[in-house]
Amino acid sequence: MQFNEKGYAIMQNDIYLRRSRKVIVVPEESKLPDAHLATAMKNIAALGFTCSPALLAALRTLSEVSFIRWYKALIHSLKKLVGAHVPYRPMYPNFPQQVMETSDAELYLNAWFHYVTNEVPEMEPIDREILQSKVNLDMIELGSEEGFFQLMRQLMEANTSISDTDKKDLAWVIEHDHDIDALLPDAIRHKEQAGFIVATLLRSGKADVTRIQRYVKTATDVLRLAVAWSDGDVSLAANTPFRKFTRAERRLLLGLLEQCPNPIEDMLRYRDRWVRLGEILHPSEYKSRYPLSQEAFDVLRNNRPYATFGHRVEEALRYFDTDQAVEQLLERPGEFARRLDHLLRLEGAEASWIASFFESVADRVATAVLLQVMTHFKYRQSSNELRLFFPKGNVAKAFSLPDTRPPIASDACAAVVEICEQTLLARFAKLPGLGNVYLDAQLQNYMVPFSQRSASKALRTLVRGSKLAMPEGDTIRFFLWWKEGVADGKPTGRTDIDLSAGLYDDVWNYKEHISYTNLRSARYKAAHSGDIVAAPHGACEFIDIDIPSVIKYGGRYIVASLHSFTGQVYSDLPECFAGWMMRQHPNSGEVFDPATVVDRIDLTANTQIAIPAILDLAERTVIWCDLALTRNPNFYNNVEGHQTGVVAMGKAMTTTAKPSLYDLFRLHALARGQLVEREEEAQTVFALQRGITPFDMEEIMASFLAS
Repeated sequence: MQFNEKGYAIMQNDIYLRRSRKVIVVPEESKLPDAHLATAMKNIAALGFTCSPALLAALRTLSEVSFIRWYKALIHSLKKLVGAHVPYRPMYPNFPQQVMETSDAELYLNAWFHYVTNEVPEMEPIDREILQSKVNLDMIELGSEEGFFQLMRQLMEANTSISDTDKKDLAWVIEHDHDIDALLPDAIRHKEQAGFIVATLLRSGKADVTRIQRYVKTATDVLRLAVAWSDGDVSLAANTPFRKFTRAERRLLLGLLEQCPNPIEDMLRYRDRWVRLGEILHPSEYKSRYPLSQEAFDVLRNNRPYATFGHRVEEALRYFDTDQAVEQLLERPGEFARRLDHLLRLEGAEASWIASFFESVADRVATAVLLQVMTHFKYRQSSNELRLFFPKGNVAKAFSLPDTRPPIASDACAAVVEICEQTLLARFAKLPGLGNVYLDAQLQNYMVPFSQRSASKALRTLVRGSKLAMPEGDTIRFFLWWKEGVADGKPTGRTDIDLSAGLYDDVWNYKEHISYTNLRSARYKAAHSGDIVAAPHGACEFIDIDIPSVIKYGGRYIVASLHSFTGQVYSDLPECFAGWMMRQHPNSGEVFDPATVVDRIDLTANTQIAIPAILDLAERTVIWCDLALTRNPNFYNNVEGHQTGVVAMGKAMTTTAKPSLYDLFRLHALARGQLVEREEEAQTVFALQRGITPFDMEEIMASFLAS
């Protein structure tokens, strides 16, 4: 898409607003009438936002024409952020009171009528009271061109995987930025980012060998580039059908491969994919020009013997030869760190020597890996029922397994924790000083962003497992909106997505559920707005749950879940998103009031079940999940058919120990500054709302997880 100057500014502000709650205003020499600004502020507040004093001062300098153009673009972006860009027509327009007061017979007949006709029964809406819930407005700050591009550079320099949304934002900036060399960092540390960015440069006609050669160092880097160039999964978790490359493109890929040291072992890790890629690159045509590449492909195609590092380690472990395994792993410190638990289990009480060898190479292990190893062994003695795994890939799938691992001696665990901590302190001490540092204890509830690869686009970008405090209010209102139609040229057919909520006690015993099969609770103050089974013009569902009534009758956890009853995966829908609000007086205000939206998340995974969040009512926290589960074909795809999987995920998400931002920032503070107890005494602040916050994801990934 081609952008003129105005279109570029609108899109730039849309990205900046979504990522940092900042916008750019180019000052003029006019004086905006107060009435314009007051009206705009009122409408912005109705969406849950307000403007900072600096932003207001910049807006006052605009002409009426410039301001109206800016305001219209901002309102459009804000509505998309909170989900207010679509109409909401629940089956029961006077929800929740109408559902609670309607007889069982009428609820049944209304559902029967809708299932037979796909029409919603005619119901006269009543005048609702003015919204009585207290709303905390989200501040929009004044940004700058320099700040925006610094944000994009930090995203490129992130030392962890980034999300699909991140990649789309980067691709747009790369395509439309004219000074590309000023934008690009000297090094891109994360291999997936490197493959994606180089492919984007190539697609945009902005790549030359000098510009991209510095980002491609290994054979796997070349493979990631070929995958990204073919619009595939750069994490290499899924197979990619390669596109047909031109002769010039084939020479470029082979030339990059030729410069890689010892490519054969690297290529054998993904042997089948390299064989398929070789069928497209035709390396034999260029064997005199790229002899090393031709030799490597010959080994792969003809299965010539080649002893790899991984094979040698596995052979040693297979025969319980820890001496040989450690000798091999010293060559690959990162792999050594990942195998520590296995090695220590094999050695039992005599494991201390393994920790000593690990200490000798720990300074060559990446920061993210050291943090994870440190936390793993810190809580290794804890007895958890389940272990939680997030397989690499672009979908937020999670698996839990019973924890049957034998214990490891406490002194060995303590030794590994100490090694990791001291190594990180020494590494961070080489970075610029932070002065006096204030560290908010609440950051213990926010997890370190090690992998955002499968993170969904949301109102707030968070890390799975983070715990957010609930705002004031007694009623949680979940919402869902989806639309059927045509997506990517394919008709979806009738689409029925169901919003459900499961209620559990403090040890995860089932208490009740609210869904299309149970519109209201016999025990709690909880209700569903009615089951809609088709969405040609968009459809919505809501669930209200009164927190005090759940706690009174022994409930603690609420699991919000979405189920594709008609079998479509979310990624095949034109649009689908969900979220939640907090209400004190649920019958006041509109059923969907954007100012009360706390979180909103897009559902785009190629799965049929999603768990966006778990609510812990005892602690009044929301545990961010953003998970996708696989459908069990032996059951209807609804909340009743997935109790086992939902409970397993709930137990795992509420007990799994992960490194927190408090852990990370504490190490930086100890190594680079002096911790103080009063925020006003600090030059550097790590907190929820001030200084560096959990939502400054780009800066955290680029600056605080540096290797």
